Amino acid sequence: MQTNKNITAYIALAVVSIVWGTTYFSLRIGVETFPPFMFSAIRHIVAGSLLLLILKIVGNLNLNKSIIINQLILGILMIALGSGVIGWCERYIPSGLAALIVSILPLYIIGLNYLVGLERQKMNRQIVTGLCLGCIGITLIFKDNLKDFVNPTYLTGTLITFGACFFWAIGSVYSAKNRLKGNSLLNAALQMFFGGLALMAMSIFMDDYSELQVINSDAIWSLVYLVIIGSVISYPCYVYALEKLPIGLVSLYAYINPIIALILGYFLLNEKITYTTVLALFSVTIGIYNINRGYQNNIK
Repeated sequence: MQTNKNITAYIALAVVSIVWGTTYFSLRIGVETFPPFMFSAIRHIVAGSLLLLILKIVGNLNLNKSIIINQLILGILMIALGSGVIGWCERYIPSGLAALIVSILPLYIIGLNYLVGLERQKMNRQIVTGLCLGCIGITLIFKDNLKDFVNPTYLTGTLITFGACFFWAIGSVYSAKNRLKGNSLLNAALQMFFGGLALMAMSIFMDDYSELQVINSDAIWSLVYLVIIGSVISYPCYVYALEKLPIGLVSLYAYINPIIALILGYFLLNEKITYTTVLALFSVTIGIYNINRGYQNNIK
């Protein structure tokens, strides 16, 4: 059975779904006092370098021109123009709103799949129903944030976040379509390293380095958490899941991340959970079930 064969990939996807739900909060703490592009650049350069060092030590650092070019492209699309730009946007919009916008990712990916012909034949009624239920659930969870769109700062941050999410989707589809060969850890390490270098270049033109004088300990600990947990551990899990599972199924993490953010808010920030919230969680859960069953029916 396919699910049993890919149990490791499902575990990797579960790690991404849970851990990346905490990174929006951590990222918001970090960029409050740290130049945002430099913050993300350091995060990914350090994480990528650590993985490359580990691979070198164990004798599994096998590079060639094709791998370097492909991972450079993915690093720019997903790390620099995707994750890094979202970090900059979190200076202007709440972390929860950023998670809401990123939850549109499955729809981006489904649309791009149709354009490039990837998994086009796998669409069915269960998958479409699941996507709709997921979108309804996420909208219900964050319905109180919708009124903030009239604020010019929110609007700018929101629009740019939508664009960053689109670049992440392009990178994900590119990776899934080409089914890049090589070690998953190596691919992840190179993507983070090259993406981090691109972010450092962006930092030169967009960051205010005078902010380095007011960096606090919370930002430093946030950076440590994002390097180790959010990148070194979680990003290779995402790359591995993309290599082993249907991309539409992998994109479900974007539905789960806001739920994790909501739960963290309840336990750590004393935020309320209402009947609407419960309905939203139910809608998302049923949506995820339908999408998973839709893909499983396609591969039986």
